[in-house]
Amino acid sequence: MGSRYVVYRDDVEPAGSSRPVLTEAFGCHYLTESVHTITTDATFESGEHEELLFVLHGRGRLLVNGTAEEFGPESGIYIGPGETYRLEAAEPTEIVSVRITSPDLTVEVGERRTVSALEEQQIGQATAGREYRILADPSTGFRSGTHFVGDVPTGEPAPLHYHRYNEVIYVLQGNGILHIDGERNPLYPGACIHLPARTLHQVENTGDVPIREVAVFVPAGSPAAAYLPDGTSAYPTEPDDPQGGIR
Repeated sequence: MGSRYVVYRDDVEPAGSSRPVLTEAFGCHYLTESVHTITTDATFESGEHEELLFVLHGRGRLLVNGTAEEFGPESGIYIGPGETYRLEAAEPTEIVSVRITSPDLTVEVGERRTVSALEEQQIGQATAGREYRILADPSTGFRSGTHFVGDVPTGEPAPLHYHRYNEVIYVLQGNGILHIDGERNPLYPGACIHLPARTLHQVENTGDVPIREVAVFVPAGSPAAAYLPDGTSAYPTEPDDPQGGIR
């Protein structure tokens, strides 16, 4: 029996140039995840969804809303509902796409930033020495959630904890184990994780480099917002869970 929380991209048969890795059929009712391979150019429609893209490798040009912007490796891209966009690849390109199935369009947002280079974003701190950089959230036009890249360091793992948001994750580098609901799932590049809200879990880094992952969660908030089983904040600058923990 396979995991209820982890899918490995190479185990998923491609549908044309895309691999639908985390789907509603898998239980991902808030967010879905696919990996697109683009050799020349491709056109997509976001439909009723907000969509977040992350460039695994490759570079090229994004055309959306009558404008063109360059993208490269480790770029985050925000696409709004009802938008048709074209990706023109200057070299073979792979992109992780996450779609919000029912976006919250009532959230107030700041000025839109469509393409965000990871290296230009500020570093934030989370539990057990973790670091993160936010690519998109309401302050940059993404209404429903937060798009970020996080690093899980080697050494002692963060304690068993949970989040109040629903999240999907794609592992970019490193090796480890996801401990969740009695499962021990190997983590390595291409592992795709579905992490429902209020689910206790722990990521153990078993390698010699940080585990790097790109993730999207809804609703928006801080990647540092994590809670111990009794609802106490796992990070000192974040408040405790007002719902009082997992019982």
